Amino acid sequence: MFASIILLWICLIFIILQLKSRRPKNFPPGPPALPIVGNLLHLTLKNPLKDFERLRKSYGDVYSLFLGPKPAVVINGMEAMRAAMVTKATDFAGRPQDMLVNKATKRNGVIFADFGSSWKEHRRFALMTLRNFGMGKNSMEDRIHGEMQYIIKTLEESVGKSFSPQVMFHNAASNIICQVLFGTRFEYQDDFIKTIIRCFTESGKIANGPWAMLYNSIPMIRGLPLPFNKAFKNMEICENLVKVLLAEHKNTRVPGDPRDFVDCYLDELDERVEDGSSFSEDRLIMYALDLYFAGTDTTSNTLLTGFLYLSTHPHIQERCQQEIDSVLEGKDRVSFDDRHNMPFMQAVIHEVQRVANTVPLSIFHCTTKDTEVMGYSIPKGTRIIPNLGSVLNDEKQWKHPHGFSPENFLNDKGEFVKPEAFMPFSAGPRTCLGESLARMELFLIMVTLLRKFKFSWPEDAGEPDYTLVYGITQTPKPYSMKVQLRATQ
Repeated sequence: MFASIILLWICLIFIILQLKSRRPKNFPPGPPALPIVGNLLHLTLKNPLKDFERLRKSYGDVYSLFLGPKPAVVINGMEAMRAAMVTKATDFAGRPQDMLVNKATKRNGVIFADFGSSWKEHRRFALMTLRNFGMGKNSMEDRIHGEMQYIIKTLEESVGKSFSPQVMFHNAASNIICQVLFGTRFEYQDDFIKTIIRCFTESGKIANGPWAMLYNSIPMIRGLPLPFNKAFKNMEICENLVKVLLAEHKNTRVPGDPRDFVDCYLDELDERVEDGSSFSEDRLIMYALDLYFAGTDTTSNTLLTGFLYLSTHPHIQERCQQEIDSVLEGKDRVSFDDRHNMPFMQAVIHEVQRVANTVPLSIFHCTTKDTEVMGYSIPKGTRIIPNLGSVLNDEKQWKHPHGFSPENFLNDKGEFVKPEAFMPFSAGPRTCLGESLARMELFLIMVTLLRKFKFSWPEDAGEPDYTLVYGITQTPKPYSMKVQLRATQ
């Protein structure tokens, strides 16, 4: 009997050792991993950012974790980030082909697409098209200023009151990207806006949480009625909404005279009639949803962070307004080119982006070939997690890494400077597609609102809480600010 128990224990230990997640030779170090679940128990799944920093102190700027049975490498700090994402950019430009994401997107779209010819074609097309929208009579600036009138109207109705800006900024960012993509805007209470925002919010939480990890790691649960199925249902709802808009475009477009991004894509489809083209209507639907999501949450959450800090730092707000009044004297509205004459405003906006750390872990990358970084060997197909917060708060890179300080972007002469460690849009070939649009939106919206309104922290609101709510995109906790018309208006 005793011998049988000993034998059973030996067998169990042998099985555990065989199942245990093992690191390849010369792989970055990391905490011991359990069978199947890996290092998931080392992470607080609701917000793992502090866990990443804790592990960094133990294992260095490049370390590994097992998210389930597969290893991932976490990149921290400016030196390691530059070595991986800039110096060896192509080696680290892949996307992990997660089962949940692939099923939800049907392997279409561009954000989660793997590194290859189709992705390159679509990224090149998007960059060219978005750049072209920056010019002409219906330019990007005009679209943003058009939406600004609805923001101003909303704020004017709230003058003298405490106002919660969450819905306003989210809907405004949504409408700007909708005008670029679909040539139309939606009223803030429109079902399209409310439905698509709900679906993306819910699906984002699922894709960034434990259910996605379980779906990707354990095949036998994929057919069960578990919460990850909500992500698939939500994506289907969003696809159907875009299909309606696509049908309208096909019925009303004039080939060769595009009104928006969808028309441009349909024109491209007309020219790519040959077999084997990666352009298709199915891909367009997910492509548009990709760009919508990327262009909405990031901008709105950055604006929310900006006005939280401006309303609680009146001396910084007043200095911005002095600079704005001086530069825009006699002008009806601000132009994006005015940024070159507003070094302090530029510094404030960039500092807002730094502290907002809107996409803290970027979108996960993976290696496209066997490579190495900081002396460690990284096999092809390894998941890469860029911890952007470790760069945006790197004590070696910033004059004031903690707290809110526009001086991080000003030199001794008061001129605007942008340190290399400023990478809220990530780095390398996977840099955010909408960076140019986001930069323009942030500048035009913040300057226009600061020129017309004064924002302050309500007297009865207690101490401001700058803690960010973790997600694929981080956002401030809900707050209210007091809105007043400026005396100069």
